[in-house]
Amino acid sequence: MKKMIYLDNAATTRTAPEVVEAMLPYFTEYYGNASSIYEFGAKSKEAITKARETIAGALGANAEEIYFTAGGSEADNWAIKAAAEAYRSKGNHIITSRIEHHAVLHTCQYLEKQGFEVTYLDVDEQGVVKLDQLKAAIRPTTILITIMFANNEIGTIEPVAKIGKIAREHGILFHTDAVQAFGQVPIDVDAMNIDMLSASGHKLNGPKGIGFLYIRKGVKIRSFIHGGAQERKRRAGTENVTGIVGLGKAVELAVSHMEERTAGERELRDYLIGRILKEVPFSRLNGPRELRLPNNANFCFQFIEGESLLIMLDMEGICGSSGSACTSGSLDPSHVLLAIGLPHEIAHGSLRLTLGEDITREDIDVTVEAVKRIVAKLREMSPLYEDFMKKNAKR
Repeated sequence: MKKMIYLDNAATTRTAPEVVEAMLPYFTEYYGNASSIYEFGAKSKEAITKARETIAGALGANAEEIYFTAGGSEADNWAIKAAAEAYRSKGNHIITSRIEHHAVLHTCQYLEKQGFEVTYLDVDEQGVVKLDQLKAAIRPTTILITIMFANNEIGTIEPVAKIGKIAREHGILFHTDAVQAFGQVPIDVDAMNIDMLSASGHKLNGPKGIGFLYIRKGVKIRSFIHGGAQERKRRAGTENVTGIVGLGKAVELAVSHMEERTAGERELRDYLIGRILKEVPFSRLNGPRELRLPNNANFCFQFIEGESLLIMLDMEGICGSSGSACTSGSLDPSHVLLAIGLPHEIAHGSLRLTLGEDITREDIDVTVEAVKRIVAKLREMSPLYEDFMKKNAKR
């Protein structure tokens, strides 16, 4: 049986053994409700407190500014909807970008139906938000700027600190979806003027179904889920103790050796990019070479369909994607690739490969050879490629 080469870590990651080990006692040994008053439940509460402190430390935040959620999508929804409601007396204008995750875009579209106005900023050909356009979009009624920290498809790292500074100078709340960036790049919420930040456990070798929202002290957004008094009365529901413990451990591991781990990922990423661009004709890299997530490589191959490439890679034991896992069932090309200016016919031939720390150079070599072979085979069946080659042969 062939070894599986997993290159879709932007979609989800393997839960680290240390994380599983940390979680296990809270399933069967320390299973008390953290909101109960007896000592048995207090053990669960202590574990939650420890995880909250670990996460806060990774962001340069205070523990009481961390609120646990069921994941990144909930955190995005909470930040945007609750801020819109809380600050509606000040204005009804929100600024975001065209390349946000759908958890942000669809939330903004929902708010437009509720009477809010949303400006969707353009990005340049590398996927970077245009700061001059951001400044020009600000109105007296602007109450929120929500721009992702790093793009989940093409890996572009946005100028978050500059965006935060602009927001702070104008007295506007700034939220960033850091689901892909948290644990991959250093983040300091104070230095970057971030008021709210979303993250998810399963993107950094933690469990699924757990995430958090950082809310700066003094930001007056309301409860998202009503019921009990959990999460300081802002997010009701019995605490997911096992998930929270797992998230805390995953953050501890990610931060403790981030520099070493990402340096290795960056080296292999650049090796992968170099080989693909050199050895596969009519290929292009989407996003910048340098200011991108350490583990992200996103390509487009002319004259092929990305879905066919993915299926054939899967047959060889290689897992990749064409973009966000949340839109894997869509036949439309990526909204991110269209936003950076790619025509539909090129955007359809996309491939996202995202590395993990267990990927080796040999894995990359096997993947590149498979991509070369499959792309060549698909082009042999493409009438567009045949016509292109015939036209160029006549010149």
